[in-house]
Amino acid sequence: MAYPDAEVLDWAAAVLDTEVTVLRGLRHGGSPWLLRAGGREVVMRVARAELAAETATEVAAMTYVARVAGSAVPVAELLGYDLAERTGYGLMLTGRVPGTSVIPSAPDPERLRALGAVAARISSIKLTPAAALPVRSRPIEAEDFAGMRREQGVPDLLVAAEAAVARIRPVDGRLGLVHGDLWHGNTLWQDGRLTAVLDWDCAGVGPAGIDLGSLRCDAAWCHGVEAAEHVLRGWEAEAGRPASDVPYWDAVASLASPPDMGWFPISMSAQGRPDLTSEVMLERRDAFLDAALRRLAPVRMTAG
Repeated sequence: MAYPDAEVLDWAAAVLDTEVTVLRGLRHGGSPWLLRAGGREVVMRVARAELAAETATEVAAMTYVARVAGSAVPVAELLGYDLAERTGYGLMLTGRVPGTSVIPSAPDPERLRALGAVAARISSIKLTPAAALPVRSRPIEAEDFAGMRREQGVPDLLVAAEAAVARIRPVDGRLGLVHGDLWHGNTLWQDGRLTAVLDWDCAGVGPAGIDLGSLRCDAAWCHGVEAAEHVLRGWEAEAGRPASDVPYWDAVASLASPPDMGWFPISMSAQGRPDLTSEVMLERRDAFLDAALRRLAPVRMTAG
């Protein structure tokens, strides 16, 4: 959507009971949209009707997290939503949260540990799978990364990773809430403090390793392989126990990316990191994945 339809803006005005004005698009000049509504600023996410199920997932996750976790897992205030029933779009209105998602150019150990800690808090939330929050087995599950690999052809390293993930079943079968697309760009920070976890449209119920691996992989390709250890230390300190199956979930997270990194560098540039070119990200992903595969052999897991 190049600009919100009049019908969509009328819906927002009705929900908020005040006139709304579009200020700007917050992602590549489009959705989510920053609106002025009376004396406050709000954020409106707009999805096509066929993606309204993702809006339902985000609404369900944010509602549940706000109710059971409170400030331990900060989320934006949910003001209203439409699941393509009244407007033909999946819509969600939230309060604007202060902060920025810009990724620091140098690794910030304290921030990386805080990211690991919030992932541990998310995974500690127990719930029953439902239509809007289904069982998940990997990050960004709606994307067919395996299909991309079949179409593009892949190097031996990715072939080995696919084989390892197919062969191994993790030891830890505990399930909890997962964000499903947890990386620095889906968080907001102000004065070194995490103010919100954003974009819950990939959420569901699954192993804690989904989010932990995603964050570790993100730290590795933003700052180098060593940065992932700060995420792990933050997770384990918060959880009060060692993380299980770490190399396995590192491999799973590495495979949840386009073979050539695709649009990922564009997303990184939008978060203030134009230095993370396809070449840099490929080199760092492969180094991270290679380290995971080297550690998988001696790790005691159950064969699939």
